[in-house]
Amino acid sequence: MSDPYVLVLYYSRHGATRSLARHIARGIEESGMRAMLRTVPPISATCEAVAPAVPEQGAPYCTEQELANCSGLALGSPTRFGNMAAPLKYFIDSTSSLWLSGALIDKPACVFSSSASMHGGQESTLLSMMLPLLHHGCVLVGLPFSEDGLNSTDAGGTPYGPTHVSGSEGLQDISATELELCQAQGRRLGRIARTLRPTA
Repeated sequence: MSDPYVLVLYYSRHGATRSLARHIARGIEESGMRAMLRTVPPISATCEAVAPAVPEQGAPYCTEQELANCSGLALGSPTRFGNMAAPLKYFIDSTSSLWLSGALIDKPACVFSSSASMHGGQESTLLSMMLPLLHHGCVLVGLPFSEDGLNSTDAGGTPYGPTHVSGSEGLQDISATELELCQAQGRRLGRIARTLRPTA
């Protein structure tokens, strides 16, 4: 049996959500759990478009088995009109077999997002990602207000999960507070994954 891991699964078009994923993964590792970074392929309205078998950059594509075998899950997406991006939704919509088998029941999960503007729909995007996790039976893990950054942030960061405001050109770096909240979320998720993991 392989070592337990927390899956950090995300879609990122321009790199902001990927940066959040890496900081969350660092927090998971700090908790003593292994983090596994994975992404999903882009989708296109052009039927002939196909993604390469291996992404040109970033994390490998996630397999259903990697999702099924995780001890916890961090799910991330950029904001698209107040909702998760279509490629992530497409991947989640393909997980009916895991729902039927109950593979994700009682596994802790968190969500994270990025948007160009402060009020670009980050919180509704986080909520949209929580819905399928609830249907899968996951235990949602947010960010408590004991994290000082939630009270002081003038950029991203919500009790529903870490976020980043990337600016209209998508070039704004992750702030110190956003980074701190990402790592805090990762540590909390990793710690709860270790606590909830069944002992054989």
